[in-house]
Amino acid sequence: MTGNIIPHRFGEVAAEFRSERDRAASKAKKQCNDALNEVYKFLGRFICFPSEHAHVAHALWCIHTHLMDQWDSTPRIAFLSAEKGSGKTRALEVTNLLVPNAVLAVNVSPTYLFRKVGSGNVATILYDEIDALFGPKVKGDKEDIRALLNAGHRRGAVAGRCVVKGNQVSTEEIPAYAAVALAGLGWLPDTIQSRSIIIRMQRRRPDQHVESFRERLHRNEGFKVRDAIAVWAQANAKRIAWPELPPEIQDRDADVWEPLVAIADAAGGDWPRLARRAAAVLVAYGKDVEPSLGVRLLSDIKTVFGEREVMSTRAMLAELKMLDESPWNDIRGKELDDRGLAHRLRQYEIRSRTVRIGDDTPKGYRRADFENAWASYLPPSSPTLRKSATAATAQHAADRDPPVADDVADNPSKTANEFNDVADVALVADFRGVRETDVADTASSTATEPTLTATKRCAHCGQPDFPGLRLLECWVDGQQSFGHEDCLEAAWRGWPGVVELADGNV
Repeated sequence: MTGNIIPHRFGEVAAEFRSERDRAASKAKKQCNDALNEVYKFLGRFICFPSEHAHVAHALWCIHTHLMDQWDSTPRIAFLSAEKGSGKTRALEVTNLLVPNAVLAVNVSPTYLFRKVGSGNVATILYDEIDALFGPKVKGDKEDIRALLNAGHRRGAVAGRCVVKGNQVSTEEIPAYAAVALAGLGWLPDTIQSRSIIIRMQRRRPDQHVESFRERLHRNEGFKVRDAIAVWAQANAKRIAWPELPPEIQDRDADVWEPLVAIADAAGGDWPRLARRAAAVLVAYGKDVEPSLGVRLLSDIKTVFGEREVMSTRAMLAELKMLDESPWNDIRGKELDDRGLAHRLRQYEIRSRTVRIGDDTPKGYRRADFENAWASYLPPSSPTLRKSATAATAQHAADRDPPVADDVADNPSKTANEFNDVADVALVADFRGVRETDVADTASSTATEPTLTATKRCAHCGQPDFPGLRLLECWVDGQQSFGHEDCLEAAWRGWPGVVELADGNV
């Protein structure tokens, strides 16, 4: 009889264990969701984000700083702008209340920063006025800070230093792994930008309003949110699972977004979708970097080549200098000449040769010699639109996310706010001129099953069609083209070209 009772009882115990485990998992998910919602709301009260994607990314980044032992790498989050007074410092001040072991840094010495990072408690570095660190006159010990920011995104990274004690010199390795938020004007060096989530801040318009932030008034409220995150993180760190990322998020971009998407998956609800969409859009916009002079030269040569197969060096130089906003008339006080041109192109394995143009045989270049470099370093060809530096900065502010409208398209009986797990936050999608069929098509595709259209590229950012970056047919300055919903929003905010959707709505 005992032999019959034990298996039966074992089954009951196993069922009770599974039920208890499921309840614990459900409780943990709800705690994470609640904490993430609170962070999202707290940030949104004081920071005017350029897009919903940026708001989502910032909230996820704050949560990830409480689980630093779980990640292989930590993304930098960079609040950049073209002008002062755009809310960059405010973003760091609010973040300071939500992250563990925060260190607000402005123009600190390398020794101070190294000791803070290597103190034993994983610090969260909030580095303001980062543009002062990357200016053309920066040298010496400031390069040590740049090296720390580059290396410290990877767990286990150390900074080696020599220590002198009397007549003895010894070596020590200081841990460099730390979460870092940056704020500054202009651009970041490529090595740091590739490790960062880029949020391009803008000054608030008269119709945009946020609460005034005063640390003395909001400190306790922020610390309460931070402590709630810490309690959840300490109890549920082992429940974090590595996420499956959209196929378009590869290599370094995957290193950047993996922790944030893992947090979104742990929270459940609408967060996994919002996180993957933010990743797709912000990765695409993160590719918009200040081009090097070499890449600018390749791009301008492609422009002046036109449809020609060969071009003399003399004609190429003359036409390069005639381009609008051309830098080739004054490079460190000198015009670009044939020797300088040859030197700059040699790094791309392009060399001048004798070419035949009619009856003449001058020194020059063949189109075929440039094809490989153009394919490797320039974005896919777009019909007409040529983006200026100001348009590049303005572009990021236009990536307004319609995360809730996708669901509304599939479920017209519900309102937008019923789909949003972020309590008391209205995510308003602006679909001026966007056809209902396009919205429905966007809703039918998921972030985990993208549909790439290799032959179609956005005329504004050069990226293909995939979820979060839906391509619409349009006309740019009278020529048929394609543009993403978010990029077309930029057209309504002041794109230099005349942009119309295919159905005729401006």
